[in-house]
Amino acid sequence: MGQLSSLHHFLFLLFLFSLCWGQRTNQDTGRPSCNRCDRRLSCDCSRGGFTRVPMVTDRALTLDLSFNNITEVTDVDLTGHEQLRALSLHGNRLVVIDPSAFNSLWSLEELDLSDNQLTALDPRWFSKLGALQQLNLLNNPYSCIGSAPVFDGLVRLRRLAFGGPALREIQRGALSGVSQLEELTVHANNLTRYESGALAYVWPLGRVTLSLHGPFLTDRALASSVLADVSYPETPMVLEDLYLIGNESVKPFYETAKRRVRYITFRNLFISDETIVRLLVVVNGVPVISFIVDNVTLTGEGRWERANWTDHRAVDEFVVRNVVVLDVFKFVSFLQLQFLLQYPRKVSVINSKAFVLPCPTSSLLMNLQYFDLSDNLLTDMTLTETLCNGNGTLKDLRVLNVSGNALKSLSTVSRLVTKLRKLTHLDISRTDYSFMPQSCPWPSTLRHLNISGAKLTTVTPCLPTTLEVLDLSNNDLKDFTVALPSLRELHLSGNKFLRLPPGNLFLNLQALTIQSNTLNMFDRSDLQSYKRLSNLQAGQNKFVCSCDFVAFLQSTIKGDGDVQLTDGEESYVCDSPLYLQGEQVGQVHLSVVVCHRVLFVSVSCGVALFVGVLLCILLWRLHAFWYIKMTWAWLKAKHSSRRRQRLRDDPSSDALLTFDAFVSYSERDATWVENFLVPELEEPSEAGENSMNPRPLRPLTLCLHKRDFLPGQWIVDNIMSAMERSRRTVFILSENFVQSDWCRYELDFSHFWLFDGDAGGDPAILILLEPLSKDDIPKRFCKLRKLMSSTTYLEWPQEEERREEFWRSLRNSLRGGEEDD
Repeated sequence: MGQLSSLHHFLFLLFLFSLCWGQRTNQDTGRPSCNRCDRRLSCDCSRGGFTRVPMVTDRALTLDLSFNNITEVTDVDLTGHEQLRALSLHGNRLVVIDPSAFNSLWSLEELDLSDNQLTALDPRWFSKLGALQQLNLLNNPYSCIGSAPVFDGLVRLRRLAFGGPALREIQRGALSGVSQLEELTVHANNLTRYESGALAYVWPLGRVTLSLHGPFLTDRALASSVLADVSYPETPMVLEDLYLIGNESVKPFYETAKRRVRYITFRNLFISDETIVRLLVVVNGVPVISFIVDNVTLTGEGRWERANWTDHRAVDEFVVRNVVVLDVFKFVSFLQLQFLLQYPRKVSVINSKAFVLPCPTSSLLMNLQYFDLSDNLLTDMTLTETLCNGNGTLKDLRVLNVSGNALKSLSTVSRLVTKLRKLTHLDISRTDYSFMPQSCPWPSTLRHLNISGAKLTTVTPCLPTTLEVLDLSNNDLKDFTVALPSLRELHLSGNKFLRLPPGNLFLNLQALTIQSNTLNMFDRSDLQSYKRLSNLQAGQNKFVCSCDFVAFLQSTIKGDGDVQLTDGEESYVCDSPLYLQGEQVGQVHLSVVVCHRVLFVSVSCGVALFVGVLLCILLWRLHAFWYIKMTWAWLKAKHSSRRRQRLRDDPSSDALLTFDAFVSYSERDATWVENFLVPELEEPSEAGENSMNPRPLRPLTLCLHKRDFLPGQWIVDNIMSAMERSRRTVFILSENFVQSDWCRYELDFSHFWLFDGDAGGDPAILILLEPLSKDDIPKRFCKLRKLMSSTTYLEWPQEEERREEFWRSLRNSLRGGEEDD
């Protein structure tokens, strides 16, 4: 039985050890943590140097782990994140993902696994992601897709991106299980094998982006097969990384032409004159509505007139962005391209180093309504040529954008557009305007004007009064004093405004943006001057968080007023006072002391005064002042006691002792002192009646307050001075003495220093005029009570025959024990 018990004990200890070891292993797994989550439960853990998936709150809604060094996602790394909506693992070094790694992410809608090292796609990763809507698998080294139904079950998937430099094969089951997509992106520049119909299962298909550099160069039949599977009339098509040289390179576009694709975009395109002509021929008569070219390199001289017989009247929008012309000085005029320029209503030539469009060429744009020449090399002079010196050639133009050019004269551009009778939108932002003239001509139809990003310092009546939207952001403006009664939106961010512009200048203003200025505060009266203002963006300013401003803004954030702060309460941060710097105004709580200082000080002073008066009354009733004053007198007497003792010990000190005795008595006993004590001691008779040996008695000098105190001096000082100059102190005790008025208390209490043990050893002489017990003396006369208990005192006899003995004893006491011979 003993051995069995020991075995059970050992097993129990082993179980506890294994349990503790298991807990330690769970805690010491080495997983880091990430605490960079905001109040919206969005956790940004990107660029954190993590090598494993860090631990974050299980309430997170979005988790960004991009640009770390994570190589593996285990089955427990994301456990418990049932509420997660978006997960990004972009730009890591992922090689291994456990088949059940994402099983707990039932609510996940966006997943980004792009730019990693995944060599194969496992369908089990996505088997539980029934809510997934967006999936990015680009730029991973897998070479084939479609061998397994990777996306089967993703019935809600709407945006899919896959492929990369390693992709070689797309099989027929590549998109099995995907019913419809809003956007499909396929990077297949090195594709060598494609099974026809692999991408044809998806319908409807919104936007498709294809990178087919290799197939267009080496296997145009493969490129044609891919284009055929994704070409639909209403599906915008984006083709990237194409090198189109020669007639053969455009053969795949016969498939798009056959299916009457209406929206075509080229990105990163290298093309020659011959190929352009051939492409125009291929799409002849095809209702291409939008033709967009982004990042294009042109080799040739622009001789495309050989396709002038083709029909492109369906073209409505033509956009060219980031154009490089290799032989720009050989490039011919566009005058021969009327067959192309006469139809589009929207033309954009953006960031293409265009410095002029000759007026004859502009005249060819007969249907033009939208003209974008932003980010080019236009000047006031070349813009004058482009707009034909303001003669109104572009009679149907409604929108003109010449932002980002080297324009300097605001009056010039206003003159050039004044005859454009249909112009409603004008964008002249990011220019070199630094001066605004007092008056400018404008078309009466102008409603939207953008002069942001210039160098304006003042606003003048040059602005058209017909404006409904005005953008003056990022200038050097400090005030706004021009009335614009029709204005609905005003943007003033990035200036130097100290206060809101007067609301009475903008009777119809509904939206005001005034972020990133030097605005300190604003209040309800400022907003009330705007009769129709409903949306305000005034964050990112240097706010002074006063009590009124904090209270007003917090009520506005809650929606108590008519104006809504549409830029979010996190944009409103205190700049001062210093102890609130960096705090969100909506989270600030100011005390009553700060917000109602005058009232607080007034109430505090009133309460302090009341308490002070009450305390004074209480202290007066308890004689506290008397105690304090007498304590000071006692301390002073204590200090002078040693000097008094030294004077007494010094034989030469008799000259300093003026009086034989200081007499302390009640004013009500003054009759006895004056009629008995003074005559008997200061004017003694030559001998007593019963004296056997009569001889003259030496008179004694007494110190009486009535005659010997110095006038104008504090009575306590007089008393102390008298005591120091007297050999003895005589107390005339009676009921009047212990029940005297307030001044008498001060006088009597000051005598207590004589009773201190260090006072020199000269006891006081007590004379009782009437029977008086120790209990009749108030407790505050503690020394006197003690003295009466330990010292013999003289009683004034009522019988006249005993008085001679009384006077003899008193004289002996005053003379230090001498006997009358």
